[in-house]
Parts: sequence; structure tokens; C-alpha cells
Amino acid sequence: MAGLPTTARVVIIGGGVVGASSLYHLAKAGWTDCVLLEKNELTSGSTWHAAGNVPTFSSSWSLMNMQRYSTELYRGLADAVGYPMNYHVTGSLRLAHTAERMQEFQRAKGMGRYQGMDIDVVGLDEIKRRYPFIETHELKGALYDPSDGDIDPAQLTQALAKGARDMGAKIIRFCPVTGVRRDKDEWVVVTAQGEIRCEIVVNAAGYRAAEVGRMFGRDVPMMVMSHQYILFEEIPELAAWSKEQGKKLPLLRDVDTSYYLRQEKNGMNLGPYERNCRAHWVGHNDPMPDDFSFQLFPDDLDRLEDYLADAVARVPILGTAGLSKVINGPIPYAPDGNPLIGPMPGVPNAFEACVFTFGIAQGGGAGKVLAEWVTEGQTEWDMWSCDPRRFTSFASAPDYCVAKGMEIYGNEYAIQFPRHAWPAGRDRKLSPIHDRIKAFGACFDAYNGWERATWYAQAGDDVSEAATLTFRRDGPWQHRVREECLAVRDAAGILDLPGFSRFNLDGPGAAEWLSQQVTGIVPKPGRIGLVYFADDKGRIVTEMSVVRHDENLMTLITAAVAQWHDFEWLKSRMPKDATFKLVDRTEDYSTQILAGPNSRKILADVCAADLALPWLTHQETIIASRWAKLVRVSFAGELGWEIHTKVGDTAAIFDAVWAAGQRHGLKPFGMYALDSLRLEKGYRAWKGDLSTDYTILQGGLERFVKWDKPDFRGRAALQNEKQQGVKKRFVTLVVENPGDCDAPTMSTLWHDGEIVGETTSGGWGHRIDKSIALGMLRADLTEPGTTVEVEIFGERFQAVVQNDEPLWDPKNERLRA
Repeated sequence: MAGLPTTARVVIIGGGVVGASSLYHLAKAGWTDCVLLEKNELTSGSTWHAAGNVPTFSSSWSLMNMQRYSTELYRGLADAVGYPMNYHVTGSLRLAHTAERMQEFQRAKGMGRYQGMDIDVVGLDEIKRRYPFIETHELKGALYDPSDGDIDPAQLTQALAKGARDMGAKIIRFCPVTGVRRDKDEWVVVTAQGEIRCEIVVNAAGYRAAEVGRMFGRDVPMMVMSHQYILFEEIPELAAWSKEQGKKLPLLRDVDTSYYLRQEKNGMNLGPYERNCRAHWVGHNDPMPDDFSFQLFPDDLDRLEDYLADAVARVPILGTAGLSKVINGPIPYAPDGNPLIGPMPGVPNAFEACVFTFGIAQGGGAGKVLAEWVTEGQTEWDMWSCDPRRFTSFASAPDYCVAKGMEIYGNEYAIQFPRHAWPAGRDRKLSPIHDRIKAFGACFDAYNGWERATWYAQAGDDVSEAATLTFRRDGPWQHRVREECLAVRDAAGILDLPGFSRFNLDGPGAAEWLSQQVTGIVPKPGRIGLVYFADDKGRIVTEMSVVRHDENLMTLITAAVAQWHDFEWLKSRMPKDATFKLVDRTEDYSTQILAGPNSRKILADVCAADLALPWLTHQETIIASRWAKLVRVSFAGELGWEIHTKVGDTAAIFDAVWAAGQRHGLKPFGMYALDSLRLEKGYRAWKGDLSTDYTILQGGLERFVKWDKPDFRGRAALQNEKQQGVKKRFVTLVVENPGDCDAPTMSTLWHDGEIVGETTSGGWGHRIDKSIALGMLRADLTEPGTTVEVEIFGERFQAVVQNDEPLWDPKNERLRA
């Protein structure tokens, strides 16, 4: 056994497939002075008992990218590192019982084709041809993925480990980490074999990631599920077919019933994700053991009975086989089911690559992403879906993690409908006026834990969860959302918006420093401005509104979900000897959006503010004897103000505005209406239209670039791109005769039979009565009036490129009124 080195550039804690892949990819990037520490033997956590399925399917663009990369890596890994592996590329069939599932498959097909994968949607005859033992009762069709398959998890991990060692990286087994401490700018990792100093630490500890996280003062949002699968003895008919065909059956997933069925040698492997699932190690009466290496939970077959019966009815030869073995092991879950890959929140030079529910499928891509984070400080693909900073402190509460983990596990294969709000773990953060808007009929969804009204139901409207399980636009909310939009257009609407992330930047030099971080200008005192942050490659990191109070004090306002991400982006780039400070004030204030042609009249009835001040100004005032800040902006695209209030004063101020508004037609509106209103103005949404998948210039944001500034982050890359020519550009499209559905994110754009771009968001504009898609299009096709096609759930519709101006109120006359 190799001895523990005293120093390293990077230390990885955890020797499962993700830790080994991270080490391998760091070494490939030239960072060979890296050490992996494993508590026991490699693979001793969740990796050793994993089933080893390697799908590419995902409803997430970034996860599909990551899983696609894994399949590409695994195909050539054995030869690349000189370590033989059992990797069977069998293809897979995902079965659909419903029309909605077929829609999901058509969308996945489009995304997969865009990424270069030969995914297809097939009918019953093709299902039967590819899987002759199947019964096709109650099926609508299937998604066929030729790249799917299975791999031996232990061999995969050992191959990655060998590749890393061959490049000079080190692996120390049977070396549990017992603590860490910060010494100046270094980490000291304490182990049973001694101490090791390093620049960077990576938590890749799998289901033990929370234990490791606590060493850093970090509460990792996760829990552990018990996942079972059953191995069956040899089936003679299957053995004969495989011998004759010279191959294995495709991996079968009955996603509407919730199980997978895979050929295992000449037997089968059945793995359900049962709704009557079980969490483990969730309380004082069920503590996590000090060591659970290579161990399993007791069998719990009663939970699987219904799934086994369904699988036997679907593939009758399964019923002839004897049960060989039951595997019941721990699998970690984050509250949304996605892994944690990226900077460890609040901890310098520390990263996470943990809580993988599908670690074998995602391990290859995860190593690539982690290595990019560590070596470059940024990733090739926008990986917000996995960024640890997508969760804030509320999400680490054990009861929340357990509730969400069990919900995700029991609905592992569920369709992600755009208007469906998952019910577990709700009401974590409530607006000061939550009860008031709930009494108005508000239906809610959570935004970084904050409950916000999505739409307002009236008596007789169907507010059941079942009603939201659709991709169609004409759900029970649609006519109410239209009423809300038209109220904003014709009179006034008020939107309760708790949880806006807001940071105070205060002190000498703050404005000069901020100017170097943003592409454009910092507004003058008394003004508000929109600013964009680019990375070193000129890509869009985030946008913020800057409210400039005076020369040395500004409030930066950003999306609720961006709270930890944006705060850390700013904090990590401040000089160590900064004469200014950054303070998170998110929890101290709340906000309402008041918008519409009558909004000035309403405010005139409740305050003495100068309501003639122009657009993009702000002022303090008194409403109902309480302080308020009026900011003259409107994401709804009408005359309006944001009303910022201290949390304790919000209810009284809202009551005063609401009472005055009843004389002027004031109605409440929700997030669905706001989304429709902003689409008509071409306003971008964070991590949809605004992401690091696109540069500032591609995003159509050059008007927010001040080229004559001395310097700003990303300037060189953007100047080079401008000289070379921007290859694709942001456009607004109007979809003609769109049918029942609007374009979801990452819908493919076509022209003359070629893929030429993708949508970034879409929906119905109620003021213009048209279907709108925002997206990125090949630059030569962005001339207004150009016709392209947008693929919406497998069907192509004509869409017309619009002028580079809002569809509603193109000259902003109503906004500036």
C-alpha cells in the first residue's frame, strides 16, 4: 500500500465511480498532483451494489449532455487505459402508456438528435421486433435509444483508477478522513494515516457526503433511500434467443409503472422505484453506521410485489424464472434527485461531486464537469441543474430532505410537466401576506423555498394536482392567467414577490470594483440599471438590477434561486483588502410588483411620492405610516413600480395599496401571468434564456456592453467574438398555428431540413394572442421575417423571426408613461 503523501494540489474524499472519474479527469487535464482517499476499498459505498445501467435519456439538457459523454467515454475506456471491462451496449426501450408520455419521448428525441444521438420513437410492431418476449397491451409506443446499456460498476471504477494512476495521480485506500481544518490558504485533511496539505478538497463521499460536509461546516442537502433490485435465474427461452441472435435484449423500462427490466447473462434483473419506498438513517433511532462498506439492507420484498406482478404480465417468461438474489442497498438523494457538482457553498477552494442517484450513468460526465470546475473555474456546459448552490439553507433540514427524497424516488420516472408543483416539503418560506393572497384563490409553487402565487383560481376551477399533468396550454389556469394579464394591460395588477435575492454593496471603491465586474455601466445615484456579468469566455453568468442609493451604497437585486450562486460570484471576486463590504439582505425585505396604466393613480392615493419621476429611478416614501422604496421598473412591461418593504411592514403596506386599488380595477396576478407578460417584451429569464451556454453577444445583450471601459471581465473574449462574427443570436419568434402546446425550453429549430438553433423559453402572449418562443438561431437566419420551423413534441410548426424589439409596446411608450 502506498504511503500517504504530505502534500497534494487536490484531495478527493471518496473512492466510488464519481471520485475515481474526478481523479481521472483531473489527471487528463494535467493536474496529476492529486490524491484520492478512500475509507475502505474502492467501490465500497453505493458503487459496488449498483445495477450499472447507463442511459442517456433525461428531460434535462445538461444531464443528457453529461450522460451522453459517459457513454462515449465508456466505449473506449478499456482500450484507453488497458483495463478490460464488461460494457454491453444493448439499446433500450422506454414504454409509454399515455399520450403525454409519448409527447415527453418526442421532446427527448429532439434533444437527443440535437446532441448527435440516434434516439427514436417507435410503435408497437417495432417494440415487438426488438423485444420478442414482450406483451404490448395498454402501450402507445416507446422511445428507443441505441446507446443505452449496462456496465460492471467495479470494473469501470478500477479502469478509471488505473488510468488516473498511470498518469501520476495517487489513490490511498483504507484511509478514512476524520477531519479537515483551514491553515492560512491551505486545507489540512486529517486521516487515520496522518495529515495531508492541499489547495483544494473535493467531497465525493456518496451517501456519506453529509458526514464529510459537516467537517467543513456545510450541511449537505441529502438523504438516503433503500433501493432494491431482484436477480432471476437463467431462462431457457432467453438463453436460446441470445445464442441465436448473438446479443442481449434491449434494456426495458416501463416508466409509467416504474421499473426497469434488464437481461443479466441469461437471466433477468428487475429494479422497481416503488411508491411505498423507504428512507434509511433518518433519525436517532436509525443512525448511519460508522462503516457500511460492502453491506446491504435486509430484503423487503413486500414492497416490490405489485411491480413484479406487472413485469411478469409484461414479459411472461420472467414468471418462469426462479429468484436468484435480492440486492437492497443505500442510494443518496438530493431534494430534486439531481447530483451536487460544483463549488461547495460558503467554503473556499472546496467542491462537491456527490449525492448521485445514477452515479454509474453520470459518473463519466461528472468527472469531466468536476475537473473543469477545479482547473478552469467554469464548465463547458451550463450545469445549474447540478450546482450545489441551487439549494439554500432551508433545503438542508432533515425532514425536508427526507420528504423530497421519498417523493422523487417514488416518482423517479415521472413526467416533468411545466405547470405541475410537487407537493412534498412545501410552505418552507412564506410571504408576510401569504394568507391574504391564499384567500384570493392563489395556487402556489416554490421558488428557492418561497411560496409564490402562480395563478388565482376562482370558484369552480379545477385546482387538483391531476389537472396539472399536461403539456397543453389550455389547463384550468389558462383563462384565469389571461384575465390577470388583461387586468395588468387595462387597469392594474399586483404580484406578491417574496424572496428576491438582494445584497448591499457598501463602502469606498465599491462602484469602481463593480464596474470591472459587469459588461456595462453602473447607474448613477438615484437611478437603477440592469447589469450583466460575463465569465472569462464572455459567457452569461448572471444579471442583476443595481439600485444606486449614493456614491458608495448600492443594492444588487437578482433572482430568488440565484441567491447563493450570485452572492458567491461577487464575494469570491472581491479583493482581500477591499474597502467595501457585501451583505446579504434577502431575508430582511419583501417586494410587490404594481403594474398597469392605473398604478400611478393607486400610489397617488396612498403616498406623497413624486410619481412623475421617470423610468429607472427610485425613491423612498411612506405608505400606511411605514417606510417603502418605490423603484420605477416593470418586468410586466407596463407602467409600474416595484414596492420594496421591510418584512414586518409588508402586510400593512399591501393592505393600503390593495384597498386603494379597488377603485382603480386592481387585481392580483401570479407568476404564470408574469411569464407571459415578460415573453411579450422579450425579457430574458435566468438559467433559461440567460445561461453560460451562451455569450453576452449571442444573448443579444451588446447594448449592455460598454466597449470603451478600461477593462471588464470577459472583454477580450467578447472582442474576439465580435471580430470573428457571432455564430448564433438571440431571437424572438412567433409560432404560427401552434396547436395545443407552446414550445418548451430546448425545442429544436429547423431550416431547410437542418438543425439551426434551439428555443430557450416559450409560452402564450395574452396581450397579443400569439404563441411566442425565445431562442438562439444561426446568425444568417436572424433577419426579421425569416421563416424557420420549431419542433414542439415531435411536430414542426412554422415560426417567424421578429424585429429586435418587444412584441408588445415596441417603443416602450406604456412602460415610460
